[in-house]
Amino acid sequence: METRNPRRWWILVVLCLSTLVLTIDSMALTVAVPSMTEDLGADAQDTQWILDSYILVFAGLLLTSGSLGDRFGRRKVMLLGLAVFGAASLAATVCTDPAEVIAVRTAMGVGGALIMPSTLSILITVFDEEERGRAMAAWGSVSMLGLVGSPVLGGVLIDRFSWHSIFFINVPVVLLAAVAGVILMPESKAPWQKPDPLGAVLSAIGMTALVWWIIELPQHGALGGRSTVTLLVAVTGLAGFVVWENVTSSPMVPLTLFKHRNFSGGSLSLALVQIGNGGLLLVLTQYLQFVLGYSPVKAGLAFLPLAVAALIGNGAGVKLAARIGNRFVILAGMLVMVACFALLTTVDADSGFTVPAIALGLLGLGAGLAMPAAVGALMSTIPEDKAGVGSALNDTIQQAGTALGIAALGSLLTSGFAAGMSADAPEAARRSIGGALAAAGQDAGLVRAAREAFTDSMTATFTAGAIGVLAAAILATLVMRDGGTRPPAAGTGAEAAETPEHLKTPEHLKNPENVEDMEDVENPAKPEKAGNAQEPGKPGRPELVA
Repeated sequence: METRNPRRWWILVVLCLSTLVLTIDSMALTVAVPSMTEDLGADAQDTQWILDSYILVFAGLLLTSGSLGDRFGRRKVMLLGLAVFGAASLAATVCTDPAEVIAVRTAMGVGGALIMPSTLSILITVFDEEERGRAMAAWGSVSMLGLVGSPVLGGVLIDRFSWHSIFFINVPVVLLAAVAGVILMPESKAPWQKPDPLGAVLSAIGMTALVWWIIELPQHGALGGRSTVTLLVAVTGLAGFVVWENVTSSPMVPLTLFKHRNFSGGSLSLALVQIGNGGLLLVLTQYLQFVLGYSPVKAGLAFLPLAVAALIGNGAGVKLAARIGNRFVILAGMLVMVACFALLTTVDADSGFTVPAIALGLLGLGAGLAMPAAVGALMSTIPEDKAGVGSALNDTIQQAGTALGIAALGSLLTSGFAAGMSADAPEAARRSIGGALAAAGQDAGLVRAAREAFTDSMTATFTAGAIGVLAAAILATLVMRDGGTRPPAAGTGAEAAETPEHLKTPEHLKNPENVEDMEDVENPAKPEKAGNAQEPGKPGRPELVA
């Protein structure tokens, strides 16, 4: 029986703090967008780049970051990420124009890319199968607490100080997480293997170009001019990455994970959910402040139904998954999310907050049920010696979905708003609702027209979101399976009978029908390739150094 780390729950606290800083930043920034754009004089494209520059770099570096964590130590990489993220957040407090904000958001994306894969990979190596479900639930619940607190705190800070202060709140959380990480967390890394620099370069180029192309879809279209060049770079980079990873003796990313139904179904369905959710909070924040006239504090408080319902859904989801399996919990949660989007399509300029409040409650409940179950199911398929890069692969797919959602739904919202405005309205008033309200002055007719055009364009946006989440629900139900366990790390033995007892679980013994799924990931009967062999005397499990 494997000895459990006596400090594992304290380690979980560090992981939760590290994830919390990313949640706080994302939600507080969402609340700050209206006042930030007004203060900086940012147009719609500037605003999109302030949001997307982070995603662009984050998505491009995730796979490389996960691989670096597996190779050099996940704690080292996470602490480096916290340092970069904290320094960039501090720099953001003195920004005075959109270009400076975009630059610091880019640096924060680098830090976030170093943090995120390390948290999940450390979690799945520290906690065994028996305790991992509870640890994942706690990790998810802390993120939900960030959803509760950060919009309210961000709104208060913006109201009393300025939008710069929402970046400052990252700094104390980063410092606390870093100090706790140094004191409490052991180092963990995978067994040694040859580096894969070409794979790292190809993945970074391909993912960065892909997300860049997605971001610029509303401005330049899918093809033509710069878009065509960007798409060609993305396709060439990603195709080259896939080919190289299949022929090299020491691949950076285990692409065979996609042969496992739970990994492929879970990650791709989560990507579709992210496409649907991509622009939802941004759209609702603008609705609350521009259409309903809420202050930043009141807009932050308006997201409480989302966070409270998510906490409830998270707790209920863990219990339901233990009884009926992850697949049907994911289906139920995603169908509740579809109901949220469907309800939001009924909102108009006179709806007030009642309908959005109910919809936010449904979104939180559905996400609380579906997301932890989907992440838990797919993470259970990743071998422990590939924990970092495996979790990064899942994060990368979801970030691409988020970027596509923001670009596609943002384009729908912008084009729908412009089409709904009168042709004789000022040009600034046709570009965005913020520009329309600024240009309107005392013109009540233009204000009314802008609010109606915005809520009409919301209908198309939320309809597209509903379609994306419904597709995710169908995909998860058809592809994923309940049961199964994580494959052993490379080198744990040539025969199934020789698998160490600590890697066997009751589910493994009770569900022999899942063996074919297991074999799809990594057949332990196959010998290691020459370039991927372990050093003599090293065990086939991640190195854990106190």
